[in-house]
This record gives sequence, structure tokens and C-alpha cells, in this order.
Amino acid sequence: MQPALFKSNGGYKTISEYFINEQIRDKEVRVISEDGEQLGIMSSKDALKLAKEAELDLVKIAPTAKPPVCKIIDYGKYKYEQVRREKEARKKQKTIELKEIRMTPNIDQNDLNTKVAAARKFLEKGNKVKVTLRFRGREMSRMGASKHILDEFAETLADIAVIEKPAKVEGRNMSVVLTEKR
Repeated sequence: MQPALFKSNGGYKTISEYFINEQIRDKEVRVISEDGEQLGIMSSKDALKLAKEAELDLVKIAPTAKPPVCKIIDYGKYKYEQVRREKEARKKQKTIELKEIRMTPNIDQNDLNTKVAAARKFLEKGNKVKVTLRFRGREMSRMGASKHILDEFAETLADIAVIEKPAKVEGRNMSVVLTEKR
């Protein structure tokens, strides 16, 4: 018997990824007790009997092993602990975002300083910053001469940032990616 399925966000998800008690159809399984002691290889009926005597569940934790590995545990408590561990791991994870700052080649010095201050905030929070120069119309013919704006931007932030990807032309844009110094 397969684990129950439900439809969520277009794809099918399993309610339980593990086979429990009567769902285990293998002839022989390797059994581990609740305190981690190996009880050896036995028939799934005998393993289920041991679990029932201990008033616990028999859970198949390694279905691809030969023979499959089952553990005698309290399934509800096991799922709770697993969800708690996953939450804790997600909490400790740091996601790095790529923030973009857009400018035109005819930017004034004060405006440039404002953009540098914004980039500094992003970098201090641990994000990467993509600085983009957008060219329109006649500005396209002077792309090479405007590279100094990106170089100046990176130089201003040199105390806290390094260039991850150097200036590169992508269509009508020229961009550079800055990341925090380690």
C-alpha cells in the first residue's frame, strides 16, 4: 500500500514518506530497537509483533537497503522531532539576495553618492549588489567611455566590497556584481 497522496500546488505530495506498521510488505527486514540496538534480520510480521509489544510503531527508514531497515519508534514523536530539526536548520540558514542598483551614464556626483550609500547598506546586510548602467539612444555609442562610472563605484566601496563579476555589457546595459569582503 502506497502512502496517501494529496494535491498541493500542482504536484502530488505524500502525507507520509515512510511506510508504517501494516504498510510494510517486505518478507524480511533489518530491525533496530528504539534505543538504537540492532535486533537483526527477521520477517516483517515478527518485527511488527515486537513493535506492538513495546506499544510503538514499526517504521521503514531505509527502503532502498538490502534488506530494508525498519526501526521501532513512536512515529508521532519521530515526525515532530524531524519537523523541529528542519525548522531549526532553516532558521540558521542565511539567504543571500542579489540587489540591483540602476543608473544612467549621465549621473551627477551627488546622485552617485546616494546610490553608493544604498549599495553600502545592502552589502553590510550580507547581500550581493549588481550595479547596472542603462544606456538609451545616443548613449549606446559611448558605452566604453562610461565604464569609468562602474569602476569609480566599485572603488568607492573597496573598503567593504570586492568585484565578483567584472563590468560586462549585456544588451543595452553594462553591469558589475559586488560582494562583501570576507
